[in-house]
Amino acid sequence: MRVVVAMSGGVDSSVAAALLKDEGHEVIGVSMQLHDQTEGKGPSFGRCCALDDLHDARAVAARLGIPHYVVNLERSFHDGVIAPFVSDYLGGRTPLPCARCNTEVKFASLVEKTRSLGADRVATGHYARTDSLGEAGRTRLLKGRDAGKDQSYFLFGLTQDQLAQALFPVGGLGKSEVRRIARERDLPVADKAESQEICFVPDGDYAAFVERQIETANRSGPIVDVAGRELGRHAGIHRFTVGQRRGLGLTSPRPRYVLAVRPASATLVIGDEEGLLSDRLRVKDVNWLSVREPDRELRARVRIRYRHVEAEATILPRAGARAEISFDSPQRAITPGQAAVFYEGDVCLGGGWIESNDLDHSIPPCG
Repeated sequence: MRVVVAMSGGVDSSVAAALLKDEGHEVIGVSMQLHDQTEGKGPSFGRCCALDDLHDARAVAARLGIPHYVVNLERSFHDGVIAPFVSDYLGGRTPLPCARCNTEVKFASLVEKTRSLGADRVATGHYARTDSLGEAGRTRLLKGRDAGKDQSYFLFGLTQDQLAQALFPVGGLGKSEVRRIARERDLPVADKAESQEICFVPDGDYAAFVERQIETANRSGPIVDVAGRELGRHAGIHRFTVGQRRGLGLTSPRPRYVLAVRPASATLVIGDEEGLLSDRLRVKDVNWLSVREPDRELRARVRIRYRHVEAEATILPRAGARAEISFDSPQRAITPGQAAVFYEGDVCLGGGWIESNDLDHSIPPCG
């Protein structure tokens, strides 16, 4: 079988390619050139994490004896990931660019590249799995075997067609096993450190990145309590997210947290930690992946952040690819812009983008 492997230059995708080669498949490595981090101030060659990553991917491909290609996706990455990232922060939401990148850019482009190369499947280094036990022959997305590395949360937005073509060779392994395999095959990335940052914001300063993408403007606004009393001023709502404690610049005898971000009035609403608890949320752009869209409410476990512990909930589908979710117990800091992903055991049923929670309605209008 001919397989296209997305090679990021990291150990996971490198081992994915090695495992497929060991199984006797015809493997073709493809790296995606996504973003020019010099932002026009240096060489025009764009990249995802760093130029070294493409060099590493090429070195691994040479070690494995497989062809390697680089695909320039800077425009689609800007339109599908960076522009929504900036828009979300300016709109009072906290973006999840990795999930958008997987669905809006990487898999769509990889499937197209797979077809152009006459390949049968596309593989990545994600810690996830699939099976074909779904209803009416649907492919199901499953959690990675290693719970600490599971990345199914970031893949909820795939189409059924994309999922049916996907292979996740390291999904049944733990990270230590992946590194062991890389060392055994003498891959040059065996001990390469994992990147902890968003690829296009390597210094972690999201606010500064957003400000470089927009026209200079005064984006300050009031910081108010739940009664609407102004307590101070902030330098821009794009610097804050629900649940944030640091950076408010206020003196208080007890910790204060951001409870809500109101873009229309550039207002931050702050309060005690108890104010972050909510048992309801609404999601939009819901994608039912492993199952068909239900016609009635269903029970599932819902994850509201990548590292969030799934919580028991009732999901009520609504028209227009929306849904309402009621948790059995209150959850902390439900954040608009993040994803709510639905699970039944190891099966990722699908998910949607958090639109609002009932905290928005419990805080009276201010000003």
